Amino acid sequence: MIRRGAVGLILACLFPVAGICAGEMSGVPAVEAGRDAFLRPVAGLDEDERERFFRGRALFNQSWVVAPARDDRVDGLGPLYNRLACVSCHARNGRGVPPESPGERMQSMLLRLSVPGRPAEGGVRPHPAYGEQFNEEAIPGVPPEGRAVLRWVESRRRLADGTLVRLRQPRITFRELGYGPLGRVLVSPRVGQQVVGMGLLDAVPVATLEALAAERGPDGVKGQLNRLAGGVPGRFGHKANMPDLRAQIAGAFLGDLGITSPLHPRENCQPAQRACRQAPDGGRPELGAAELDDVEFYLAHLAVPARRDEDAPAVRRGEALFAAARCAGCHRPQLRTGDSPRFPRLAGLTISPSSDLLLHDMGPGLADGRPDFQATGRQWRTPPLWGIGLTRKVSDVERYLHDGRARSLTEAILWHDGEARRARQRFERMGRAERDALLAFLNSL
Repeated sequence: MIRRGAVGLILACLFPVAGICAGEMSGVPAVEAGRDAFLRPVAGLDEDERERFFRGRALFNQSWVVAPARDDRVDGLGPLYNRLACVSCHARNGRGVPPESPGERMQSMLLRLSVPGRPAEGGVRPHPAYGEQFNEEAIPGVPPEGRAVLRWVESRRRLADGTLVRLRQPRITFRELGYGPLGRVLVSPRVGQQVVGMGLLDAVPVATLEALAAERGPDGVKGQLNRLAGGVPGRFGHKANMPDLRAQIAGAFLGDLGITSPLHPRENCQPAQRACRQAPDGGRPELGAAELDDVEFYLAHLAVPARRDEDAPAVRRGEALFAAARCAGCHRPQLRTGDSPRFPRLAGLTISPSSDLLLHDMGPGLADGRPDFQATGRQWRTPPLWGIGLTRKVSDVERYLHDGRARSLTEAILWHDGEARRARQRFERMGRAERDALLAFLNSL
């Protein structure tokens, strides 16, 4: 278990807070729009809060090691895992990227696994031998689960003005399986997403989400809450299968790093994985409640970058076109946070995530066929768009959608179907100048 110490204070000295935030807009800090745009804390943190922020940042960036280790504050990796640190899948707190060729390993991508289950189990249950996440890595003495191979299948889409756009979608195969055949299994590839503004999303009242879900918009758009075990509403994760930020963090620590916490005190070992179950651990739990608190505080208080060039004529025209195409039916321009007793700086703010945090049917092209509680195999949570225009600066390349298939915002829009079909068709009918204006608006977010 990591013990509180001077690490966060040292980082605070190396990365001073003074002058980081340029101002505030609707309570959300404006930050510099450069390569480090997603690394800044919200404005106004006091000294104690800054210390918590940097302790959480140190844990988020921490590379974990195999237990037992001389430094028992950071041991407990695995026994099965995907990466060594949270930041490995969220470099500079931005988006991950999928492999580009079959020979390339998954560095910031993971695979969800499941087999069909009863409704009470959320429609799916973990694979009996491989669990609910495929772990390609393992500590010494424990067989890894195998290797996943991604190949891209390309297609083409011609727009109304004759512009040809190349699209691609992933095909996954497995080799070197360590625990027997997979058999009939549901597989869903996912890339890491940007992590700014998560505390603000956590502070949106359930009543707001329920009211949005009760609305029926044009084009047959009808958002849905994902009700989890006990009827608890979900809001985080690609299918909104996590109820709050803390649960999202603890789930990622276990599934991605094999690090236990108070929310997940048991290692991610299946009954058939004997060596995994017999491997030494780094304490019970390996991430204590205080450390989980710090990581949650850090992610809750990552600032959302302010918009850029929002008064430029092309951006203003693009915003009007975005609304006219009815994209804002799901990508709601504004929400308001409610009470936030644990993080009072996030309470009562008008925010602009461009999301309703609800599930929508996105059609067969994006479907993974994998239900998750009340989410069907065709439904996905509306992803927030704030900061999307900084993707290339922060992550070096542009990769969008849940599996990173889209190499541009145009590609991402063209994959929209189901409830978003008519909005996509309006985009396809636009001329080049209109499409460029709409993209300019998105890049200003």
